[in-house]
Amino acid sequence: MSPPAAGRPERRGRVIVVGSVNVDLVMRLPQLPAPGQTVTGGTLASHNGGKGANQAVAAARAGAAAFFVGAVGAADGQPSVDALAADGVDVTAIERVSEPTGHAIVLVAEDQGENQIAVAAGANGLVSAGHVKAALEVLCLAPADVLVLSFELPAAALQAAADLARQAGSHLVINPAPVLPRSLDLLAGAIVTPNAGELAAIARIAGLPSEHSCPAEPDATASALAARTGGPVIVTLGPDGALLALAQAAERFRGYRVAVRDTTGAGDTFTGVLAASLASAEPLATCVRRAVAASALAVTQEGARPGIPTAAAIDELLASA
Repeated sequence: MSPPAAGRPERRGRVIVVGSVNVDLVMRLPQLPAPGQTVTGGTLASHNGGKGANQAVAAARAGAAAFFVGAVGAADGQPSVDALAADGVDVTAIERVSEPTGHAIVLVAEDQGENQIAVAAGANGLVSAGHVKAALEVLCLAPADVLVLSFELPAAALQAAADLARQAGSHLVINPAPVLPRSLDLLAGAIVTPNAGELAAIARIAGLPSEHSCPAEPDATASALAARTGGPVIVTLGPDGALLALAQAAERFRGYRVAVRDTTGAGDTFTGVLAASLASAEPLATCVRRAVAASALAVTQEGARPGIPTAAAIDELLASA
């Protein structure tokens, strides 16, 4: 094992992602279509994706020992598995199932890089609680480990993973996307990483006062949610950086002005790099700063993964700020 970089603590834990694998069909358009509108002039490309797979790649490129638990299609999934392995992600716990690998249709606006995404779960919908339990038992979760979840898997599989993380005393990081009706059942004690819209949706599910359902004013909402869940809430704010909220306090972390090419996967990069930093026993504020820098770099290239940075690239951006 190579020695840790100067000024950085030695890696102590692993990042274990229980999540989705997708093939992203990405169409770049002059503008995003309104309901009922047809927009011509697009270009089409295929990329590796899936929220969980992207998070695992982000953690691995940031220097973590990354493991992935999920499923792909037996007939079409090997290229997706190979792509994860090529980035250094342990793919031993990826199951091959009868359904095809999940697919996402991603529309990206040329002007600002904003996107619209629709997902067909495919194999992701067959990830079972039994498979998750078996995989995590083999991995022997430890308190230094970081378990990462997002909501593109069945609820039973997510609950099994969260329960085992809590039993082991591991860090639990949850990216609540897409928001589930019973999201609160999973968030207790976790580090939660919503964007502003997801935060507002969870506030409505949690029955927080109506003033907490406005995405434009996340500070009080994030603190109220942190008080409800008992864990930090870290809200991603795009070019404005991120907000770290505890029950009684909130802190802003500034963003970076970059040439935005494609915002697809920026939140996944944030969550994966946050997890990698937690696994290295960094202070939470340092973890957030690194994640903000990483997500800024991620949006400068097309596709969810091509722009995911290495630890060296993150260090360089932080040093130049």
